[in-house]
Amino acid sequence: MKYLIVLGDGMADEPIAELGGRTPIEAADTPFMDQIAREGAMGLIRTVPDGFQPGSDIANLGVLGYDVKTCYTGRGALEAASMGIELGPADMAYRCNLVTITDGVMDDFSAGHISSAEGAALLQSLNDEIKKSNAIFYAGVSYRNLMVAPGGGGVQSTPPHDIVGQEIKSSLPTGPDRDLILTLMEISSRVFSDHPVNKARIAAGKKPATHIWPWSSGKRPEIPLFRDRWGIAGGMISAVDLLNGIARYAGMEIISVPGATGFLDTDYQAKARYAVDALKRLDFLYLHVEAPDEAGHMGDLKEKILAIERIDTMLGTIMQQYDGRIAVLPDHPTPIRVKTHTMDPVPFAIRGIRTDRCTRFSENEPKLGSFGEITGTDLLPLLFSP
Repeated sequence: MKYLIVLGDGMADEPIAELGGRTPIEAADTPFMDQIAREGAMGLIRTVPDGFQPGSDIANLGVLGYDVKTCYTGRGALEAASMGIELGPADMAYRCNLVTITDGVMDDFSAGHISSAEGAALLQSLNDEIKKSNAIFYAGVSYRNLMVAPGGGGVQSTPPHDIVGQEIKSSLPTGPDRDLILTLMEISSRVFSDHPVNKARIAAGKKPATHIWPWSSGKRPEIPLFRDRWGIAGGMISAVDLLNGIARYAGMEIISVPGATGFLDTDYQAKARYAVDALKRLDFLYLHVEAPDEAGHMGDLKEKILAIERIDTMLGTIMQQYDGRIAVLPDHPTPIRVKTHTMDPVPFAIRGIRTDRCTRFSENEPKLGSFGEITGTDLLPLLFSP
C-alpha cells in the first residue's frame, strides 16, 4: 500500500461576501479534490491542541503524528535542521524574518517578499557588524531566515504575520533574551537603513527590509524517527524550511524540487512529477504547498483561489499515475479577513478507506462525512488503517 498526503497550507477560510457567502475553496474550480471527496470520505480535523498557537509548526507536527506536548520546543530549531545547522545543547534558535516597519507599524512581514540573495547580503552585513559575539544569522529563503543565540534563554514572541498593520510596541518580545533581541533589532535598523540592497529596492519601488524580527525560539527537539513510529519509509516535498526541518529530525527523505519557491510562483507541476517519482520507491509522501497561506497573509483573495486551483491541477497530474490512498487537507485556516491563522478545525478527505455522502471538497461538506471530527495525531492511524 502507498500513501500520499497533499496539504495546502492555510487553504481553509471563512465565507466571504464578495464570493456570495462562499469560501475560497468553494469558489475555486477543484475537480480532483472533489473527486477524492466523492470517491472517499470526509471529516474535520483539529490540528492545533488547546493551549498552543495555530502555527504551521504545531499543525504539521500533529498531522505527521507527533505529540507537540512532548516534542515541540519552537519553530527556530526545526528550521535550523532544514538548513543543516547543528545546534549545541545550549544553543537557542530563532526563526528570523526580514520585515518592513514604518513609523512603529508592521508594514510587511516579508519585506516585500525580498529575494534570497538580497536577504543574504543584508544578514552578512549584520553579522559583520555584531562580530558574531552574541548571535549569528543564517540566510534562508526570501524573508525566512534564522538566528542562533549560544546560551540563549528564549523569549515569548509574536509572529510578524499576526500584526501586519498594527503598532509593534505591544508585540515586542518578553523573557530572558528580550534585551538581546531588542538590541539586535536596533542594530539591524541602523545597518539596513543605508544598505545598497535597500537603496536599490526603494529605487525600484519595492519595500525595504528595515529590521530583523526574531521569533519562535527553541532548542534541539527530540522527535522519534518516522520509520520507527510507523514501520514504513516516508518522504517530504516542501519548499519551506519548517517542513523540511521536521522531516530531517524524523529521518524522512527530503525531496528537493527545482522551481519550488514556497510562494505563489512555485512550480506545481514539478512538484507533481517529483511526487509521482518518489511514490515509486517510498511508502509514504507528504506533499506540502505553502502558496494558499501566503495569499491569506497578504489578504489577496484572487491569489488564494488561484493557488487552490493550481494545487488541484497538481493533484490531477498525480492521480493520472497514482491510485493509492490519498488524503487532502489544509493544516489550519488562514482567512482573508484576518490575514493570519485561526484555531478552527479544517476539512479533510481520504480516498481508499470508505465512501460517504460527500460530493465535493469544502469546509462545509464534512457535515455529510463519516469520519466525524478527529485530532491531528489521529490522521495517520486512520490513513494507515487496514
